[in-house]
Parts: sequence; C-alpha cells; structure tokens
Amino acid sequence: MSQDAADSGFDTERLPLRVFAEKAYLDYSMYVVLDRALPHIADGLKPVQRRIVYAMSELGLSSTSKHKKSARTVGDVIGKFHPHGDSACYEAMVTMAQPFNYRYPLIDGQGNWGAPDDPKSFAAMRYTESRLAAYAQTLLAELGQGTVDWQPNFDGTLDEPRLLPARLPNILVNGTTGIAVGMATDIPPHNLRELVRACLHLLKHPNAQVETLCGFVQGPDFPTACEIVSEPHDLLKLYQTGNGQIRARARWERDEDGNIIITNLPFQVSPSKVLEQIAEQMRAKKLPLVEDLRDESDHENPTRLVIVPRSNRVDTDTLMAHLFATTDLERSYRANLNMIGLDGRPKVKNLRDILSEWLEYRFATVTRRLNHRLGKVNERLHILEGLLIAYLNIDEVIRIIRFEDDPKAKLMSTFALSDAQAEWILDLKLRHLQKLEEMKIKGEQAELAAERDRLEALLGDDEKLKDLIADELKEDAKKYGDERRCPINARPPAAALEATEILPAEPVTVVLSKAGWIRAGKGHELDATALSYKAGDEFAFAAQGKTNQLLVLLDHKGRCYTLNPRELPSARSQGEPITTKLDIQDGGRIMGLMMGEGSEKLVLGSDEGYGFIAKLGDLESRLKAGKAVVNVSDSAAVLTPARVADPTRDSYALATAEGRLLVFPLSELPELAKGKGNKLVTLKGEDRILASCVLPAGAALTLVCGKRTLTLKPSDLAHYSGARASRGSHLPRGFQRVERMEPEA
Repeated sequence: MSQDAADSGFDTERLPLRVFAEKAYLDYSMYVVLDRALPHIADGLKPVQRRIVYAMSELGLSSTSKHKKSARTVGDVIGKFHPHGDSACYEAMVTMAQPFNYRYPLIDGQGNWGAPDDPKSFAAMRYTESRLAAYAQTLLAELGQGTVDWQPNFDGTLDEPRLLPARLPNILVNGTTGIAVGMATDIPPHNLRELVRACLHLLKHPNAQVETLCGFVQGPDFPTACEIVSEPHDLLKLYQTGNGQIRARARWERDEDGNIIITNLPFQVSPSKVLEQIAEQMRAKKLPLVEDLRDESDHENPTRLVIVPRSNRVDTDTLMAHLFATTDLERSYRANLNMIGLDGRPKVKNLRDILSEWLEYRFATVTRRLNHRLGKVNERLHILEGLLIAYLNIDEVIRIIRFEDDPKAKLMSTFALSDAQAEWILDLKLRHLQKLEEMKIKGEQAELAAERDRLEALLGDDEKLKDLIADELKEDAKKYGDERRCPINARPPAAALEATEILPAEPVTVVLSKAGWIRAGKGHELDATALSYKAGDEFAFAAQGKTNQLLVLLDHKGRCYTLNPRELPSARSQGEPITTKLDIQDGGRIMGLMMGEGSEKLVLGSDEGYGFIAKLGDLESRLKAGKAVVNVSDSAAVLTPARVADPTRDSYALATAEGRLLVFPLSELPELAKGKGNKLVTLKGEDRILASCVLPAGAALTLVCGKRTLTLKPSDLAHYSGARASRGSHLPRGFQRVERMEPEA
C-alpha cells in the first residue's frame, strides 16, 4: 500500500484471482437460487411472483375491483420492489394469468393474454388489463394481521413481505418451473381438494407415510385436463423421492361419422404443432390411414382437433397409438420437487416432507395471527376500561378538563389511567357522552372478553389450533377447489407402427431389366415384357407380391439385397439403376428377384451341384452391401431361386450339361439360413447344372431347349426320379441342352 493511500484512509484489499472469482460466482449462484429461480415452500412463489401479487394488492386490484392497465402494475413492481427488466416481469405476470398454464390462476386478465397455440403471443402490457383472481386471496387475506416478517425494498424506502401468509399449499397447487445455477425445479400442478384431504390426514396422523398420502394425492392435475398414463409405481416413486417422470396423453373420442375428435391436449402442448406433426407424416406419405385434418377449436370448444380416417375399416385405437408415439399427443414430463425450505436452503423433498413443512409454516402463521388479534383485543379492552371509568365519573372528568392546567396528567393521577386511556378520554366528542354510550361500551367489553377467552384457549391448546387450521382448509377447499380434471389410467408407452402396419398392402409387380434398371407397377396384371426399355436393354426378371412384403435380390455370387417396394420408381417410367439403391460388389449380376412373406421358403443353390432350403425372411439385409447367403466358388454361379409350396410333398428337378435329368424329394434337403448346402446331384468333370425348378406333387414338367419343348408327364418322371446326390438319367436326343424348365399342372 502506498503512503498516499495510507494517509488518505483507504484500505486496499488484494485477493488472488482464483479466490475472488470463486467467491463472486458463489454469491451470484446463491442469489439466483434464492432470489430468482426457486419457489419457497411457504407460499409457493418466486420473488418476482410474490412482488407482483403484493404490488397488485397495494394498488387495490382485488377480484371485485375494476381491471387496470397491466403497465401500471408492472411499473409499480419494477419501480418499488423488483428492479429488473419490465418484459421479464410482464412475462411472469402473464404466466400467472394463463388458465392453460396455471391450475388456479392468480391473475384475472382482460385482453390478449396468449393462447395454447402460442403462449408468448400475448399483447403488450399497454393494451392488456388485469386484477387479482379470487384464488389470490388465499395468499393475501392474512397479510395485515401480523403473520409475516417484513423487509425493506431494494432502496430502503418501502417495506415488502418476505413471504405471503398462504392459507393453502400453493407450492403444489400451481407448481412451477425454474432453472438456477447447478439446480432446477419442475413441480407439476395438483388438485387443491386432494392436497387439502392429504393435509387433513397429516394433521390427525403426523407419522403418516408417503404411501398413505398418495391415497389422497393420486397424481398431478394439469389444467388442460389431459389423461395421465403413468404406472402407479412411477407416481409413487415420484412422491417418495421428489424425482420422477410423468406421462400424459391427449384425450379423444369418436363422433357419429367415425372421425377422431381430440378434446384435451397434454400440458403445454400447442395444437398447431400437433397438427403440423401429423400433416408432415401425411405429406411424406407415411400416414395413409388419415384422409383429412381439421382444427375446429372455438370459444365453446377451446380444443377440438378433427382427424378423419381414410375409411371406417381403419382401427382408430391403433391409429391413435401410432400418433401418441410419433407426435406430442403423448408427452413425458420431468418432475423435480426442488424448493427453498423453511430453513432457507434448497432441497428436493418428498410429498410428506412438503406437506409437513407447509403445515408447520401454517401453524406458525395462524399462531402469529391469533397473537396479533389477541394483542388488538387486549388493547381495545384496556381503552374501554378507561372509557367506562370516565362515564362513571363524567362530572369530575368534565371539571378536570375545564379547569385543570394539565388535564391529561390530572386524569391519569385521579383515576389511575394509562397514557393511552387518558388520550382516548380527551378525544371524546360531546355527542358520545350520552347514557346509551355506556351500554355500548359494556356490550363491546363483553364481546371482546369472550373473544379474548377464545383466543387464549386456542393458543393454549395445540389440538384446538389444529382443528382451526383444518376448518379453514376445508372452507378454502370448498370455496376455491374443484374436481380432478386429469383422469389417471395406467397405460404402456405407445409404440409407433411399422410402415408395413400403417400403409395398406397393395398388389405390385416389380420388374428388373438385364441392364439392372428396376421399377414397380400397381397390380399383378402388368405385362413386364411389354414395357418400354432403354436401347439395348430388355426384360430380365419380374416378381409379384404386395407392397408390405419383402423384396429380395440375389446376385450371381450368392449375396442377397433387400429393397422396399414402396420406394421404387413407377413402371410408367424406365426405372432407376439398382446401383443407386444398392452397393452390389464385384460387378455382381442379379440372378433372381423374390417377393413374399418372411415365412415363405425357396430353394437356393449353385450350378456346381449344392443347395439348401431357406426362408425368405432369412435373406433380408438392412445393409446396402447386402449379405452373403449362398457360398459359391469363383468359377460357379447361383441357380435361379425356386419357390417351395410344400416341402414335404414337392420335388426338385434339375438338368445338367451332360443331358441328364434328376428329380428327388425336397424333404431330403436341409433348411439353412446360409451356407453351401448339401449335394444336389453328382457332377463329373466340367458338368454343371443348366436349369432347375420345384415340381409340385402330381405336376408335369416342361423342358425348353431352344425352339423345342418336351413335356414329361408324372408317369414319365418316374424314369428320372432318384435319390438326392445321384446322377439322374439321360434325356432323349435333342433335349440334352435344357435352357429352362417349368412345372405344369
């Protein structure tokens, strides 16, 4: 410290930056926690809310008074008690006035105070008017009765209450949300009558556990009257620990036309956002079950969203389950019962702790109120005692007042009066000296004496005090309470439907050209060979099925690929190259196109004489690169897949390059998910399988060799029947190079 600084009387403090920053941040954090973000258990309000309610009461804006401009209220709040931004103060005021945000609003607004679609769409404070709601009296009714401590405002010119004397547990009645430094609070609103019943039980049974109290407080009660679908054990855990999740769901019904009418939305969910979420699915063609969407909300029906199903065959329960899972028609809310306790410290509390601590505050408040009233009664009785002495000695009192130099001192000494009694006698008016006034004083004395005895009896007996608190709770519950709005019905979480379940199954024909261009046409009547193809290209494969079935492609190296038939281009165009949709490796050529249910079976194999039976579902691959299914050597290729109708009765026919034909029962082939399979036929040298097919029981077999065909009847096929892995028998001359074989009924 310099000599000049020392001489001038200044004390300079030096602190390490780390220490200073830590202390400054800690001070700021505690300020945000205690004076900004968290509510107090006593009245359930944050400081800004408390100041707004108090300032409005000071302006005389009771529930029976005329509305005043909100700007007037905001001006008083920030000018006298809350020196912060006017917009933040007005937003806090708006929230307390919105019936879709507060279960029991504290402010009665007139004008545009926002809407469920957009809570922030309220008009400026210079346009709106407001006054306190009737429920606000539960916070203010006892304010002037010595019930709370007072503190100076920010500039020391006025006093403001530290807390409000709440007659109801407002901390749970309306709930609140807030984010502080390192902690937050999310307290859902509850039903007033349920909370009062729980408090009454706790007054009689102070050791009651949370499980018992949950018999009265069933769960949160949101102002939007949605349906709470949380499991009972989840709600119990919330009230036992102070932390948990609440699932809420929209309520809906069906009208006479079969339309779905949504009448109540989850808490803080925007109707327009829900409509946009549903409309987006419709635009993306992911919700064909819905034909139309309307918002018919009006003054009589604040929420009325109409969903028109495509037909009366649509299962509305299934459709709504899908919408619950994919839109805000079902929401989960985080509950964190964090608040400032009577000890001035923030803490997450369970239901029993909250109600017990609030009843402790209520007990102290009522005690202070009764003591305050008892003091007023005793003070008035003291004055009346002095006045009665004056009336009984009126002539002497008049003489003293007329002739004594110091009448006050003389009165006090003559009649043993106190200073206050003498002052009241001197202030009497002549018209109060009539005989009737003496009777009034004695009557008032008797009334006040009876009240004093009653107050002393209450203050001297805790049980009587509890009965008084219980009676007041019942009275307020009857006056301000209502029935539960949100029904509680435990339901499992909604799950979105698969595309195959949502979209209607329509017949489709998928066509693949030799150059690898793929497309799909509606129906099974499509003539794939008659479609137009690019120059030098022609028809290769076609598969018929439904849009909700698997579409599997098999390349010459035994890899399988899966496509969604709905995502294929229309057959009216020339299609798209499959290489844009799939990553086909090593220049693979597609050897088969298969479509059907996952349980359908087919024969897979290679021309080197091995094969097996596989389920179509086992061939599905989510990868663009597909997956290896049939093990094939470098010099071999896969056979065209053949569909199996009845593996116990069908046979498998194959023709080799040596001109041999073998027919054996399919029951001799194993069923595998992938692999090389078992030997189909014995091949020697360069012999290969040229053609194959599944042959139903009792069917004939047609062989195509160039322009010549040969049909073998069931009796003829006996010559070529044999065991699996045998060589088969020679075909007639001219039919030894089979290009294709097909079964015929």
